[in-house]
Amino acid sequence: MRKFWFRAIAMCLPALTGCLSHTHKLQQPKMPGLVMSADAQQLVSSINKQYDAVQTLSATVTFQASVGGAQKGKITDYTSFRGFIRLRKPEMLRVLGLLPVLSTRAFDLASDGSTFKLWIPHENKAIEGPNTVGKPSSKALENMRPYIFFDSLLIHSIGSDELLSLTTDSKTVVDPKQKELLLQPEYALGVFRQNSNSSVLIPERVIHVSRIDLLPSGEDIYDKDGNIQTQAVYGPYQDFGDFRFPQSITIKRPLEEYQIVITFQQVTVNQPLPDNQFELAIPNGTQIQKLQ
Repeated sequence: MRKFWFRAIAMCLPALTGCLSHTHKLQQPKMPGLVMSADAQQLVSSINKQYDAVQTLSATVTFQASVGGAQKGKITDYTSFRGFIRLRKPEMLRVLGLLPVLSTRAFDLASDGSTFKLWIPHENKAIEGPNTVGKPSSKALENMRPYIFFDSLLIHSIGSDELLSLTTDSKTVVDPKQKELLLQPEYALGVFRQNSNSSVLIPERVIHVSRIDLLPSGEDIYDKDGNIQTQAVYGPYQDFGDFRFPQSITIKRPLEEYQIVITFQQVTVNQPLPDNQFELAIPNGTQIQKLQ
């Protein structure tokens, strides 16, 4: 009896599939014309060379911020505004944002590498605190410390004592001009450190490198619990004089659900930036909030 039912079902399948199924074509991603190869040490050498080549950086930019996501149940997009970024190694940073239309200061952030000051003139408010978050705030933007910019603007060099892994991957993107699917092969260079009390490897970051030009396309930075703390996504590279730099950098903070897109209009490297470029005097009468 069981054989009878198997035969009956087998005889019906051709007819059933003709009536109950539909086949449609999918657009095939377009393969790149050239795919480059490198080993882990070659990628490390290239990344370290790029980092060592920059001592100072000055940029004219546009900021676009968004706050929210699945946890909050909504996303708030803020109006884009112009600004300036100045960076000097090892960790000096100045970020200035201008109000739309008026072009007066929306905010001014300065850091000496260990502490920072953030002045918001139109709110008559300033925030001061350490560069690292000791006590997280429920307000996502209050957790936005200078190191987030510094770590995203430049991919830091990889030490000789750090452990590495190298895998290959690919992602499919849509060409905004041709509306075609493009296949982008890439390397994922993992950087780890070993727990001093065990053999467990602790992830520090993963650097994504395009195999079309061997330039970094992004970086995932992990916290001490193994969660992705910061994601930096690098847009197409362009030449700013003799220096090649991404046209845009998207900084994502998935745990706090906010992101900042920085679009670069002008970039200059290795011009002298004296200490006073990173000094911020808070006007008398300003309400100052101290963060931990």
